Amino acid sequence: MAAQTKNAIHTVSAAGENGSYASGISAVIRTLVNVITELAPTNIPILLVGESGTGKQIFARRIHQISARRDEPFVKISCASINAESFGPELGLNGNGNGDALHATRGTVFFDEIGELDPACQRSLLCSLPDGDSATRPGTLTMRVISATSRNLDEEMHAGRFRSELYYRINGVCLRVPPLRERKEDIPELVEFFLTKYAAQLGRSRPLVTAPTFQTLMEHSWPGNIRELENVVKKVVALGDEHFALSERVEVPASTAPPDGQSHSLKAASRAASREAERELILKALARTRWNRKRAAQELQISYKSLLYKLKQIGLDDSGAA
Repeated sequence: MAAQTKNAIHTVSAAGENGSYASGISAVIRTLVNVITELAPTNIPILLVGESGTGKQIFARRIHQISARRDEPFVKISCASINAESFGPELGLNGNGNGDALHATRGTVFFDEIGELDPACQRSLLCSLPDGDSATRPGTLTMRVISATSRNLDEEMHAGRFRSELYYRINGVCLRVPPLRERKEDIPELVEFFLTKYAAQLGRSRPLVTAPTFQTLMEHSWPGNIRELENVVKKVVALGDEHFALSERVEVPASTAPPDGQSHSLKAASRAASREAERELILKALARTRWNRKRAAQELQISYKSLLYKLKQIGLDDSGAA
C-alpha cells in the first residue's frame, strides 16, 4: 500500500472506539441529533456539510455507533490524501467482487472531504456505489456510506469539478452541521467535555475555568469552530494557566477598569464589585446546569424572568436553551 494511501485510510474497530461525545443543548443541535437518530437504522447515504472544524466526523461516528452496524468497523477515508492509482484496489472497489481491503461488508465508510476527490477517484467510487437496483452487482460497496464536505458541492458540480452522478448517489439525505458561532449556548458543555477529556489524557488535574474566562469564550467568534475551542481547552489543561492559553488564540475583551488616575466613588466601586460577583455566580450556575436557564434560576433562587433580565444586562440573552 502506498504511504499516501496509508495516511488516507483509517479503520477503527467499533469495540475499541470510545463512544463518549459532546453534542450540545442548542435547538439546532437537538434537531440535528433527532434527525440522526431517525436515520441511523437505515442504509440511506448521508452527506454532512459544514465549515471545517464543526464536528462532521463526530456526527458520522455517532450515526455508526447507534446503527445496527455498530459492531463492524468504521472506516475513515481522507479524500484529500488518497491517490488515484491505489484508490480502487486498496479499498476493494475494483469492480470484480474480489476486493477485501476494507475487511468488512457491513460496516460504515466515511469519506472525509469528499469534494477533494480527483476525477479518477470519483469515477472509481461511482462505479462501486449501489445504484438503487435490488440486486447487488459484483464489486459493489456494501458498507454504509457517509460523506462530509466543507465545499459547496452544488457549485463544484456546476463548475464541472464534481460528478453530478456521484453527487446524487452520496446525497441521500443532506445534513448541515452549524458553525460554533451559531450555537454558542453549547460552549459550556463542550468546554466541560474537553476539560475532562484532556485532564485524563494528559494526566493533569482538571482545572477550574473562571467566570471571566467563560465570558471570553462566549464572546469569541470561533472561526476555527469546535476544533479551535478544543485546542484552546487542551492548552488550558496542559499549561494550567487559562489566561496564557487564551492570550494567543482568543481576543480577550478590553478591561473595564478606569484609566490610571481616574477615581471611583465608594458607592460606584461597590456597585461595580456587586455586578461582577453577580455575573460570576450566574455564569457558574449556567455552567453547572449546562446552560439550562430554568434550572440555573432555581439554583440562584431567583425567578426565571429575573434571570433573563440579568442575562440581558451582561450580554448573554441570545441563548436558545430553556
